[in-house]
Amino acid sequence: MNIDTPNIMTPKHIQIADYDYPLTDERIAKYPLEERDHSKLLLWQNQTVSEAHFYDLPDYLDSGDLLIYNNTKVIQARLHFAKETGALIEIFCLEPNQPADYQRIFEETKYCTWKCLVGNLKKWKEGLLKQALCIGSSLIELTAERISADEGMTHLIRFEWDDEDITFADILSHFGELPIPPYLNRASEERDKTTYQTVYSKIDGSVAAPTAGLHFTKDVLRYLALKGVREDEVTLHVGAGTFQPVKSEEIGEHTMHKEIISVGKYTILDILKNPNHVVAVGTTSVRTLESLYYLGCRIAANPENPELTVTQWEPYENTYTLTTTEALQTIVDYLNRKHIPALEASTQIMIVPNFEFRIVQKIITNFHQPKSTLLLLIAAFVGNDNWHTIYNYALNNEFRFLSYGDSSLLIRN
Repeated sequence: MNIDTPNIMTPKHIQIADYDYPLTDERIAKYPLEERDHSKLLLWQNQTVSEAHFYDLPDYLDSGDLLIYNNTKVIQARLHFAKETGALIEIFCLEPNQPADYQRIFEETKYCTWKCLVGNLKKWKEGLLKQALCIGSSLIELTAERISADEGMTHLIRFEWDDEDITFADILSHFGELPIPPYLNRASEERDKTTYQTVYSKIDGSVAAPTAGLHFTKDVLRYLALKGVREDEVTLHVGAGTFQPVKSEEIGEHTMHKEIISVGKYTILDILKNPNHVVAVGTTSVRTLESLYYLGCRIAANPENPELTVTQWEPYENTYTLTTTEALQTIVDYLNRKHIPALEASTQIMIVPNFEFRIVQKIITNFHQPKSTLLLLIAAFVGNDNWHTIYNYALNNEFRFLSYGDSSLLIRN
């Protein structure tokens, strides 16, 4: 089974059809392995493919490498309501609206508003949805009101409940359903609450797991530390847009979803101390880390009131003169000046072939869907004439694909 080499074109004119490959349903892992770190690990180094197991990862990283993972935690974001008519309405909480801060909205005790997807919307023309919930010894009534339609298919939904001792985090924990990926073609199960979280997840906010991290165990992390590999973390709350297919023929017509990121000052300082040794766990960590350069440039251009967002095509349309070190140091100086511990920003960064990687030297990642922006990121990292070699090897050697599948360690020359 072979994949043809795509043509290299200017970024916006990349044809998504050139990034297709034959992924059949039986190649998609519906469940994880019983032991996370026993998954297969594909190795790409010096233009060569080989394989091992994930528990061998410490053998392939170097003392002094800086492993950076996404510490986001998947929330039980699907809520189900039954109307008096018997119609079932599903509300999928995507992004906090009021308050807009993740931590604050989970701590709300009376009401809050989310940007949501609504399933079976045609059965919910107007009025409140109501659901009685038993949380501990408390019986509460949760209501949902559709305030307005937002961009595209999303709606603003106001949730309200009648017990000030109950937080919205409590409601999601007791009433919500974990949103496993749609391509698994199955309902979520109790064990997904554990297996669809990384062992280091801690910051609530994602509606999809940063799945490269699902292979890590406490043992692997301990052996990495003994090897002299350091750990750091970033936060990018993964949105439902990660599953959004590219429907346009040219990637320039595709709108990348915006995601909220947070990177601590000491993580940035560690990157400055360890140039050329950054190992990103997953594409979410890659997107977060590579966004830092452009955020540093924005701060340098407007030190007191910068617009802390990276637009989709910014890496290809703007010419910046700062070095990577200068951009990162600019962020550190800004955080010191503002007396804040972490850079909070948003990114729509689109990483496609011809992208210049400035921070990440190694990526640990799973195998991604055909014709996806994640596959384009991999092609950009390994070289546009190499991604198909990697995926051909995985297809021909019984690797398991997508969220619960096997992983790879990709090392740039």
